[in-house]
Amino acid sequence: MKPKKKSLSDLGGIMYSTDPSFNYEVEDEQTDAAIPNNQQDLRVTLDRKNRGGKAVTLITGFRGNDDELDQLAKMLKNKCGVGGAAKEGEILIQGDFRDKVILLLQAAGFKVKKSGG
Repeated sequence: MKPKKKSLSDLGGIMYSTDPSFNYEVEDEQTDAAIPNNQQDLRVTLDRKNRGGKAVTLITGFRGNDDELDQLAKMLKNKCGVGGAAKEGEILIQGDFRDKVILLLQAAGFKVKKSGG
């Protein structure tokens, strides 16, 4: 996932040029190589905040691109038989499926920790 540029200093100091033939050269950031599953440290928590009292299983700490995140979320939702979402580097699974999700992620080779209560 490419980090967003949040301020002018992230752009290298160029703010404006009056030269009509000026082309700003962006340094190509190297994309992160695929991180093996056994080197990823995932956290599984139960979250009820701002959800109208409904519980969701929240998986955080995934490092990889959005396609891999969506693929992992789809597998977890399929195995648990519920809905959910994958956004902003987090996976949401509807309901309390912490134990089942931990077993599924460990079977896929991830390092998983249960956090929260």
